[in-house]
Amino acid sequence: MRIRNFYELGKTQARRDALSILEAGYNAIDTRTVLKKKITNDGSTLCLDGENYICAEYDRIFVIAIGKCALEGAEALEDILGDTITDGIVLDLRVGPLKKLRSYAGTHPYPSEINVSVSREVVKLLRGVTERDLVLVLISGGGSSLLCLPFDISCEALAELTKELTHKGVDIYELNTVRKHLSEIQGGHLARLAYPAHVVSLIFSDVPGNDISVIASGPTVLDKSSADDARAVLTKYAIKGVERLSETPKDPKYFERVHNTLILTNHDALLAMKACAESRGYNSKVLTEDLRGEAREVGKKLAELALPYRACAIAGGETTVHIANDAGYGGRNMEVVLAALPHLDEHSVIIAAASDGWDNTDIAGAIGDKNFFTLAVDKNLDVRTHLRDNTSYNFFSALGAGIMTGRLGSNVSDLFIVLRV
Repeated sequence: MRIRNFYELGKTQARRDALSILEAGYNAIDTRTVLKKKITNDGSTLCLDGENYICAEYDRIFVIAIGKCALEGAEALEDILGDTITDGIVLDLRVGPLKKLRSYAGTHPYPSEINVSVSREVVKLLRGVTERDLVLVLISGGGSSLLCLPFDISCEALAELTKELTHKGVDIYELNTVRKHLSEIQGGHLARLAYPAHVVSLIFSDVPGNDISVIASGPTVLDKSSADDARAVLTKYAIKGVERLSETPKDPKYFERVHNTLILTNHDALLAMKACAESRGYNSKVLTEDLRGEAREVGKKLAELALPYRACAIAGGETTVHIANDAGYGGRNMEVVLAALPHLDEHSVIIAAASDGWDNTDIAGAIGDKNFFTLAVDKNLDVRTHLRDNTSYNFFSALGAGIMTGRLGSNVSDLFIVLRV
């Protein structure tokens, strides 16, 4: 079981059903399993998501894996490719034993000098590549912070800028527009650095809408945004102190030998969740794969859905939180459930959880129902106070309603479930 406290949380049949539906979603996005289905190697030909690559046509094969799926993905690629790998770098939040690839642990959600140092190693790896080299790039959520070579700004200043934008509730599209124009490796720059090698990017989407130029800030994708677009975001949120922005590579030659393929999205998780709900007797519907909005507003709307009995509503996406209290501790999924609690009736259960198992804390998200709300009242846990103070972690820890998975090595945006029993 990926949900470690399934049985502690599942005291009612409705909760067990909701947790089982979430578990099905987690199972469907296992990085190793997905890659081994998508990639085959018969010793002479690599088949990557339907495209064939003849190994004899390449002098060297390099692997670069960046993001929250990087370590699990690298393990799978080593199993599949074996000794055909020449060298490679893996940058995740965790480090692990690998046979051919160099594993590093970086920081997230804010960049650090560790990330910069490893990113420089990526640049060094790509020096001297030729048209007879193949570079496999595994890109997943978290890559915008992990893959980091700041342009005309210190790493510390970039981290503070990212924090300031995040606290103001900027969405991922706006945030990554700024990041791309303060970077020498994102926004297509990695493709430029790998030119003229053949580049194949295996992309795991954690971005609502699955725009590959936004996922991990699009390191191998021709970027359509401009420095003026990034400046407009900074102006919109009244951010000062950024003197210069870079332009992302626009010469199409850098992308002629790049093949970007979307390997996994939240669609895969949502389909598995829908099937699980239906197998348990619920009339199930996927509301959207692109749920956005202020977390507390989304939570209230989900709780007030007019669902018939024995129905299940499922969604994927990413909400935002305007942080009023810098000392607060919690995550956007916990805040969704916290806001939903007062509006749930005795027949409803709600779950909001991060697909990587880490809702800005060691809790993946939370489960809520009327009984949990009654327990909160008994414990003098006031929903409005915790929403005001951005302390959803404290609330759900005291309530015992946090979902525990640990870091899962998967990442396809957040997952939402509303059951009416």
